[in-house]
Amino acid sequence: MTPKPTRYHPNIIITGTPGCGKTSLSRNLLQTLPKSDYKHYNISELAKERDCIESYDKERDTGVVDEDKLLDGLENDLRDGGAIVDWHCCDIFPKRLIDLVVVLRTETALLYDRLKERKYSDKKIEENMDCEIMEVILNDANQAYNEEIVITLNSNNDDDMKENQARIEAWIEMWRKDHEEGVTNEISEYYNDSEQEQLSEDGEDGSESKDDDSSEEEGEEEEEEEEEEEEEEEEEEDEEEPAKKKKKV
Repeated sequence: MTPKPTRYHPNIIITGTPGCGKTSLSRNLLQTLPKSDYKHYNISELAKERDCIESYDKERDTGVVDEDKLLDGLENDLRDGGAIVDWHCCDIFPKRLIDLVVVLRTETALLYDRLKERKYSDKKIEENMDCEIMEVILNDANQAYNEEIVITLNSNNDDDMKENQARIEAWIEMWRKDHEEGVTNEISEYYNDSEQEQLSEDGEDGSESKDDDSSEEEGEEEEEEEEEEEEEEEEEEDEEEPAKKKKKV
C-alpha cells in the first residue's frame, strides 16, 4: 500500500500512568466518532498481535516492546490519520505524525486502589506511583512534542471521563475546520513548514532588519578583536613563565 502524503483526521495520543483510564477514554471516543475515520490502537495489545515483544522483564512483570519494529508497522496507520493511540509511553512516535497528546492524571490514592485491583505486585505499584508523582510521562510528552499540543486532563471519576471526552471531541472538530486541506505526513515538507513558521515569527519576510544585521556583525567583530588581544597576552605570559605540561590519563 502506497503511504499517504496527507492526513485529513488528527492523530491523538492518550497517555498516562497505568490505571489512569487511557483505554476507557479511547473506547468512549470511538463510540461517538465516525468509525470509518477513527481507529483505536491499544499499543499493549497491538505489540502482541504484531509480534513486537522482544523479551519479558520478570522483575517488572511486563513485556519489553521492540519499538523500531512497532513503529515500522504503525507508521502507515498514522499516515492514514484518525489514530487514537493508547499507551503509557508517548515519546517514541514521530513528531510530524502527532497532532494532540493527552496526558491523563489521577490522584495517587485512587491510582493505588486501581493498581491494587489489577493485582499488580507491590514493586510494580510503587514504580507506577512514583511515575505519577514525579510527572514522568508529562515531562516526556513536553520534551518530545511542542508544548502547545500537549494537554493535561484529570481522570478521577466518571464526570472527568465525560468532560474529557467532550473536550477532545470539540478539539477534533476545531482541528478539522483549521485543516480542511489536510496536514502533510512527509518529513521534508513538515520541517520546511516548521522553519517557515519560525521565520515568519522573526519578520514578515522571514528576515530581520538590516540595522539588526549590521549591529550583530559589529558585535561579532568586537568579540573577535577581544579574543585576539587575550590570545596575545596569553602568549606573552607563556614566554615569560613556561607552564609545565601534563598528560591526560
